[in-house]
Amino acid sequence: MELQICNLTKQYGKKTAVDQMNLTLTSGIYGLLGENGAGKTTLMRLLCGIQKPSSGRILLNGKDACSMGEGYRRLLGYLPQQFGCYGDFSALDFLLYLAALKGVAKKHAEKQAEELLELVGLADKRKSKIRTFSGGMKQRLGIAQALLGNPRILILDEPTAGLDPRERIRFRSLIGACSRDRIILLSTHIISDVECLAEKLILMKAGKVLQFGKMEEITAGMDGMIWECIVPSERAEEYASGYRFGSVRNAGNDRTVVRVFSKRMPSVGAVQVKPDLEDLYLYYFGGGDRT
Repeated sequence: MELQICNLTKQYGKKTAVDQMNLTLTSGIYGLLGENGAGKTTLMRLLCGIQKPSSGRILLNGKDACSMGEGYRRLLGYLPQQFGCYGDFSALDFLLYLAALKGVAKKHAEKQAEELLELVGLADKRKSKIRTFSGGMKQRLGIAQALLGNPRILILDEPTAGLDPRERIRFRSLIGACSRDRIILLSTHIISDVECLAEKLILMKAGKVLQFGKMEEITAGMDGMIWECIVPSERAEEYASGYRFGSVRNAGNDRTVVRVFSKRMPSVGAVQVKPDLEDLYLYYFGGGDRT
């Protein structure tokens, strides 16, 4: 399966949310990273057909997605950032309702709904009203509904928001297990989720793709520029503020490890370290021009 994004543009008046984007996605998990306002949610809504592009096209295996109509939509699973549900429905009834809207045959819908509730850890709440659910439980129900109909393209906007660490681990296992022969686009600010799951990264800024590729390929440009130094804790914030970006962690005994970006050794005793995804995010989206 191949999803092509060809010169895709979306404008709202004078604001350009997605700006002449070109990407080709095949089976696998893609992590979509960017600041708020970068155009990530607009891109996902365009891919789902919720919004129409101002110009450009989306092609699935060479066919125009818009012209495919219902045939394209049946291949989609989508979890929006703000997932709405009907509080008076039970979890099972809600999934059956959405299965009907998605065109899942009735003879398969109940079996699939039960399996998905089991998969997301809500089997014992299948008959409970959604209004009684916690935020994390509603989010798990949202993940279940996105998987209804066995979608070949799965688009997830902040899927682990509100989940506790155990639930996030469950989600990662679930997505990892169902990634074969699917295109999965995952947008989140939880770096560890992307680090654990994504095979490739898409970095967006101001509606454009800054970088696209494997994490190690993108971070290669930062090799030799990430340093850690141990400083007195009372000086840590001051020390970090002198660099383009800096993060700190406690080392005990009133000492702090400061991790900074610098093209040269920042101080005597600083140790060069391998860049990670958090460094990458801060490098592109942390702001500031200090070196």
